[in-house]
Amino acid sequence: MAWGKAAVAFLRSDAKRMRKMIWPLRRKSRRRMARIVVDGPITGATRKRVLKALREVKQREFPALLLRIDSPGGTVGDSQEIHAALMRLREQGCRVVASFGNISASGGVYIGVAAEKIVANPGTITGSIGVILRGNDLSKVFERIGIRFDTVKSGVFKDILSPDRPLSDAERSLLQELIDSSYGQFVGVVAKGRNLDPNVVKRFADGRVFSGEQAQSLGLVDELGDEDHALRLAARLADLDEEDIRPVTLGKQRRRLSGLLPGSQILQQLQQRLSLELMGSGQVLWLYRP
Repeated sequence: MAWGKAAVAFLRSDAKRMRKMIWPLRRKSRRRMARIVVDGPITGATRKRVLKALREVKQREFPALLLRIDSPGGTVGDSQEIHAALMRLREQGCRVVASFGNISASGGVYIGVAAEKIVANPGTITGSIGVILRGNDLSKVFERIGIRFDTVKSGVFKDILSPDRPLSDAERSLLQELIDSSYGQFVGVVAKGRNLDPNVVKRFADGRVFSGEQAQSLGLVDELGDEDHALRLAARLADLDEEDIRPVTLGKQRRRLSGLLPGSQILQQLQQRLSLELMGSGQVLWLYRP
């Protein structure tokens, strides 16, 4: 038994040595540009996919990253982890440019301000800087259909946002403190990323949305243009040939067989909508909900 454990430990250490030996032979991409797409609501699955792609950008030493964002935002922790990984990548010398698509709002803005430069279409829907937490009071419905809940809890706030009763004043005050804390974090990151005074950010960080053109006048966006405009900007920042640059897209979402069926796009939109509804119940979100 002891011999078996020793053998396993030896094989593991030998594998680590092999990885270190192979490391210099890995592909380098010092004259190419990486591209990562953040599309749809930001969830745990989005975080895993994007962080994996960012690790590849680091390992292959891409000098520039084009971050294409077409997202209404999503969960707070996942947005923060993507933002933190982008900042670490920039610290290592990678030039990061964000390109806002149809919509880059709330959590989409949060990860976008990690970029060195932001490019948006004039008609891009952006903003929605703020925090939302929603619960459902279904007590009247339960009462009508004869359903009653018996709850045993360890503390007075343990069943906060329970659907079988309305919020108490103390619970509402507690949740507002939570929202205010998250909001302060959001404003602080936007202010730092865009080199703005936090009080200036608060003037438009009340949940409102605005166009890319308006965002530029507010200092949230650097330049107006399409994705090709953003690509050329990233190429110039990294001293690459902007006339002959073809970005390598990393972290692509896997295509499912259902995507080949008729009506699959409508089904995908319905799934995204359902995901937003489920996400919006009982979670603190950086999310734009049109």
